[in-house]
Parts: sequence; structure tokens; C-alpha cells
Amino acid sequence: MTPDSAGQIGSGRGVWFKLAWAIPVAIALLAGVVLAAKGLRTLPEMQSFLAEFPGASALPTWAPVGFPAWLAWQHGLNAFFILFIVRSGWQIRSQGRPAMFWTRRNTGLLRTAGAPTRMGINVWVHLTVDALWVLNGLAFYVLLFATGQWVRIVPVSWGIIPNAVSAAIQYASLNWPVGDGWVKYNALQTLSYFFIVFVAAPLALATGIRLSPIWTSRRLSKLVPLGPTRVAHVGVMVFFLFFIVIHVTLVFATGALRNLNHMFAAQSDDGWTGFWIFAASLALMLVAWFAAGPRLLRAIASLGGSVTTR
Repeated sequence: MTPDSAGQIGSGRGVWFKLAWAIPVAIALLAGVVLAAKGLRTLPEMQSFLAEFPGASALPTWAPVGFPAWLAWQHGLNAFFILFIVRSGWQIRSQGRPAMFWTRRNTGLLRTAGAPTRMGINVWVHLTVDALWVLNGLAFYVLLFATGQWVRIVPVSWGIIPNAVSAAIQYASLNWPVGDGWVKYNALQTLSYFFIVFVAAPLALATGIRLSPIWTSRRLSKLVPLGPTRVAHVGVMVFFLFFIVIHVTLVFATGALRNLNHMFAAQSDDGWTGFWIFAASLALMLVAWFAAGPRLLRAIASLGGSVTTR
């Protein structure tokens, strides 16, 4: 065992040791939040507040009801792309020298005056999946506004603020807000989805462009420093992971079959169609995760450039 490998093992143990302490601390904090929320709900003032603001704001009469099929497809593709964006991003940060390097062929429509930038294979995977994620996102934005679905995730009145506070207290007390996501989201969901779609996703794209090899402007680099941009980019990734954990937990805790039908089958019932589509998509993601090894990555990357080990 070399000193470097011993140091890496020690560092890995340190991370797991910190995580072992973080889990009971997180459980204790969560229990404290639940007890505090339950205590708040016993106060007459809080009961009056919850009665006045039940947790959801009214939508315009023309707001669409239900989820179209394209939204279910968009949701599934987004989950697939996010999985490999996070995986490749973590590999870029945690691994040392890449096992392979990719260089674009400077032919066809994508010709540049200078030599194409060589990049590690994990960076290539990250940028490739990012490009697919962005294309999926652009289609999502177009369809969102073309079909009127935007009104479900864009705040349309100031009443959403106290209703979001009400929904948060109800969630924290483990007494879920009463509502039907097929008709409208509660206020906290609306604000969360708005932030994901219109703040976090564009910020991830903007900071990712700054960190990518395609950024070559020295003048703009002074205006957008690398260090803070990297912190923001990682922060967005952590936020996405936090949101996914909460999102998946609530999907299964607040009516799994109905929620999965909303998300994957574009149906509003308690049947098993959405569950089986979800299970199939999960199986596909697991297969892709294990299949995305060096041999497959090299074969795919070679379609658009040269792959070397030096």
C-alpha cells in the first residue's frame, strides 16, 4: 500500500465517520421540528391562521386540470438525465486523473480555427448529458407555456406566501395539506417547482457553461470568477439532491399509487399503471448505470471524436 492510497483510505473513513454522526443529528433535528410544529398547531392563533390560509391559493378559471402525456415523458427523461449529470459531476470532483480523454474531430459543421479542447471522459459525459438535459428543458419550457401548464407552478398572487407557510407547518407536523395535485399544487409545492424550473435549472446551466472547456473568454472570466462559480454550481447540485429526496419521500408518503399515476401515466386514479411505468423506468436507469462503464463510454465517445488514454 502506497502512502497516497493509505491517505485516500483514511480520508474515506473520515467521510463515513462524519456521515455516521450526521445521521443521528439529522434525525434529532427532524424530531425537534415535528414536535415544534405539532406544538404550534395547538395554539389558537395558529389554528386561526391555518383556517384562513389552508395551504393553497386559487388558480384562474382557465387553468388546465390534470397532467398531459408530454409532461409525464418530460419528467421521466429529466430524472434519467439528472441521474447521470450528478454521477458524472461527482466523478469529476472525486476522481483523479481520467482513465480516458476525448478530443472532438474538427470536421463537418463544428469547425474551429484553433485545435479542439481535449477533456477527460467524465467531463465529456457530463457535457453530453447536460446538452440532452438542456434540449429536454427547452422543449419543456415551450410546452409549458403553449399549453397553459405554467400557471400551476408560477405564483399568480401574493396569497401564496402565507399559504406556503401554512403548508410547511402542516408538512412539518406530519399532517399533510389537504388537496389534489391533479387539480392544483399546494402553495409550497408551487414555490418549490417554480424555484427548480426558473431559478435552479438556469443557474446550473449558467455556472456549468462557465466551468466547462467551451468557456474561453479571458475578459469575461474576470467578471465571472471561477471559485464562486464552482461553489454555486456544487450548491445547485446539493439543492437538487435535497429536493429529490424530499420529493420522492412525499410521493410515497402521501398516496404512492395516485401520485405515480399523476407523474408517469397522466391518470388520476389509484391503479397500478403509473407504478409499473415507474418500476420500468427505474430498472432502465439501473441498467444504464451499470452499463456505463469504460468500454461503452469509449464506443459512444468515439462516434464524435478520438478517445485516448494519454
